[in-house]
Amino acid sequence: MPTATQITVTQLDMDGARCHALFSSALQPSDVPTADTVATAISRAVQQFGIGGCAGRMAQEFGDHPDAAARRMRWVRQLIAQGPATQWRQAA
Repeated sequence: MPTATQITVTQLDMDGARCHALFSSALQPSDVPTADTVATAISRAVQQFGIGGCAGRMAQEFGDHPDAAARRMRWVRQLIAQGPATQWRQAA
């Protein structure tokens, strides 16, 4: 049976994967995304790039455009933190 620490780490890893996927998606703040569009964007990014590919794309952006990438990641983390966890779990 998993311990509370293992469950917490797993949840943090999943949130990180969702952030990477959303970061890699085409979704923009100007789209004024709903919970459904965020979930769809996460799902599509994972299908298109895979979890590792999303992380790689994010890393590339931080290397090429660190200021813009930091702004985007703040926006992404805010969306993930605000969203209904059940929808994000289904999307990843």
